[in-house]
Amino acid sequence: MSDTRRRVKVYTLNEDRQWDDRGTGHVSSTFVERLKGISLLVRAESDGSLLLESKISPNTAYQKQQDTLIVWSEADNYDLALSFQEKAGCDEIWEKICQVQGKDPALDITQDPIDESEEDHFEEIPETTHLVELPPCELGRLEEIADLVTSVLSSPIRREKLALALMSEGYIKKLLGLFRVCEDLDNREGLHHLYEIVRGVLFLNKAALFEVMFSDDCIMDVVGCLEYDPALVQPKRHREFLTKTAKFKEVIPITDSELRQKIHQTYRVQYIQDIILPTPSVFEENFLSTLTSFIFFNKVEIVSMLQEDEKFLTEVFAQLTDEATEESKRRELVNFVKEFCAFSQTLQPQNRDAFYKTLANLGILPALEIVMGMDDLQVRAAAIDIFSYLVEFSPSMVREFVMQEPQQTEDDVLLINVVIKQMICDSDPELGGAVQLMGLLRTLIDPENMLASTNKTEKTEFLSFFYKYCMHVLTAPLLANTAHDKNSKEGSAKINPVCPDNFQTAQLLALILELLTFCVEHHTYHIKTYIMNKDLLRRVLVLMNSKHTFLALCALRFMRRIIGLKDEYYNRYIIKGNLFEPVINALLDNGTRYNLLNSAIIELFEFIKVEDIKSLIAHIVDNFYKALESIEYVQTFKGLKGRYEQEKDRQSQKLNRYRRDARSMDEDEELWFNDDDDDEDGEAVERRMDEDFSDSYEKFMEAKKGNLLNCGCFRHPENFVLSSRITTWSSSVTAGAANGANGANNGKSAAIPPASPAVTSSNSSSASVKTVALPATPVVKVTKRHKRGLLSSKKKNVNAFFLIYLKHVGTLSVFSLCFSFRLLLSGWWTTLTMRMKRRKTRRSSLRESDPV
Repeated sequence: MSDTRRRVKVYTLNEDRQWDDRGTGHVSSTFVERLKGISLLVRAESDGSLLLESKISPNTAYQKQQDTLIVWSEADNYDLALSFQEKAGCDEIWEKICQVQGKDPALDITQDPIDESEEDHFEEIPETTHLVELPPCELGRLEEIADLVTSVLSSPIRREKLALALMSEGYIKKLLGLFRVCEDLDNREGLHHLYEIVRGVLFLNKAALFEVMFSDDCIMDVVGCLEYDPALVQPKRHREFLTKTAKFKEVIPITDSELRQKIHQTYRVQYIQDIILPTPSVFEENFLSTLTSFIFFNKVEIVSMLQEDEKFLTEVFAQLTDEATEESKRRELVNFVKEFCAFSQTLQPQNRDAFYKTLANLGILPALEIVMGMDDLQVRAAAIDIFSYLVEFSPSMVREFVMQEPQQTEDDVLLINVVIKQMICDSDPELGGAVQLMGLLRTLIDPENMLASTNKTEKTEFLSFFYKYCMHVLTAPLLANTAHDKNSKEGSAKINPVCPDNFQTAQLLALILELLTFCVEHHTYHIKTYIMNKDLLRRVLVLMNSKHTFLALCALRFMRRIIGLKDEYYNRYIIKGNLFEPVINALLDNGTRYNLLNSAIIELFEFIKVEDIKSLIAHIVDNFYKALESIEYVQTFKGLKGRYEQEKDRQSQKLNRYRRDARSMDEDEELWFNDDDDDEDGEAVERRMDEDFSDSYEKFMEAKKGNLLNCGCFRHPENFVLSSRITTWSSSVTAGAANGANGANNGKSAAIPPASPAVTSSNSSSASVKTVALPATPVVKVTKRHKRGLLSSKKKNVNAFFLIYLKHVGTLSVFSLCFSFRLLLSGWWTTLTMRMKRRKTRRSSLRESDPV
């Protein structure tokens, strides 16, 4: 047993009565311990996963259809189907099912389904109805046969039994033989009875009967029976249409006879369902579900057989792109590909994905690029339909192909530019093709369906490509029809008389504006750059003067989308260009007419007021309020004026609040400067700490200088300069406070004794620093007059220290780093002590002033 015999597709019926493909695999019938019985198992051929596990229940009704299908129901509204690749495999599994249920494999159904409504009355059914006895197939019994077929349609059980009876006795072919006799005799009554019989047999909804009725030797007689509807005075001529008018054209000869026969059968059955049979009533809508499934599986089989024939498809695309191919031949080829794509819509997503990948590999997009540029309207229309199938299924595939084109072709022959030109040059007065192409372009440039991977961003790459190579083609009609008239007065803009403002042109411009509005909403950076560079909004607002109101509304909608973004970059562009002028002129020209244009313009200004876009409000009020203040039927413009005045008052109050003297000081500083001399002790302590720091640091730097001189660090001129700077700064630290005090008191300062020198001893083995104990520093009284000088001197000292530390940190030792932190801590402690002293003084003064 080969693998292809057991190769199947698993289908389930969804809520819309359409078959969903669950995958392809290999079926087997084995005993499953968990289910306690023989079961059907289908494992996926790709990864071996279990697609189906179904126990063969003795009470389940299995149906065998079209020699390669097995259909059954496992629960309410859950139908399953196995579609076999080969008939032998289907027969083998069918025999296994019949063996488990104890049924005859020659039958196409294993059980008689019982409708719930009849199950309760099953005992009331007479035993004589167990078998349906068909009258003899004779001309005189046609009325009886018609009544029998019509009567069983309301009973599911009787429909099943009648179907079995029709199949077992070969009754269908006998009836069709009577049809030929009646037609030869022009027996209208018999032909009318045969119409009822054949229509009733179709409503039995049995695939086994369809196999017989739609075979090559019977289907035309079935169509003939359906021509003689009793409700019609004259019969229809369906057979004449199918045999003479409808012709099967093989654009490329099909060598597979089975494929050719399947194509003929599918077309004719589709014709019967769509054209011949009347629309089923509410009670008959499920009678033809099997007929729909029959057509569906036929289409799937046709697409699969064509897709597997690579030689056939390769020849199709080779002739389609060959310049030597005749126009009539190319038209047939394009129509074939269109029909082929239409058939593919019946496939499930995974199969449809493989189908379109096959077409892409065969070069369908380059072929469309050539075909869409041809003059033949029918060819172009078919090519647009094919392109729509591709875009709707996989926009990314089309974008990937388009982005590779600039390396190979010129801008004028790019696929997207070809599509845009077709949209612009649509000859249809209603622009039906242009509307379709505009929708496809919007799908292609929609960032929502663009994929972003780790290596590249499709959105950025494609939008950059589109704005570089295609945007100028799209906006060319808009820019041409909004060119400024050079003869007009300055500040006015009129539509270029070369391009008349007719209805078809207005419709085209409306489509382009709709696409540009979409770009403003979804493309932030690229469209903004393009609008600024081309001054596009100014050109669009020229259309506010159009006599076609719908075009003026499209222009206004474009501006409304821009303002709706609340982007100050756009707002500055609008203000600088004074672009509200054409909108306000249109409002004033519209007068008191209450129409859509009036409402749309007022809504624009209402949005600006509600969102409080300050820059635009100020611009509108400053420049246009005098023209708008007479409009009182809405409060929009008065509201704008009110918002403008509020913002103006707010700004003036803000300026007054923060307008202070440049020399004004903080309140705490002013309090400290104005304090009395009650905190002499605290100031004396602070002064002593400051002097201790100055003396200690001078001694440390002298010792450091001696060490550096002993070790030869100052032999180089640069080192000498460094030591001089250090010495100079250390001496300046000592006198900093006094100089500050002198500056503050005009030369009057307290006497500060000189700092004690630091004694250093240098040994040959090491350069250690010995610091001599400092004498007690006398306490110096710091009055209010000295405080300002002390504050400035402390700031100067700290700044000088950080300057030296940052410049010469490489020459300081670890000890000097620690000393630096000591300096910082000392300054922090001094400041903290001063603040605590001030707080203590304030509290004591408050207690003294308390009358209690």
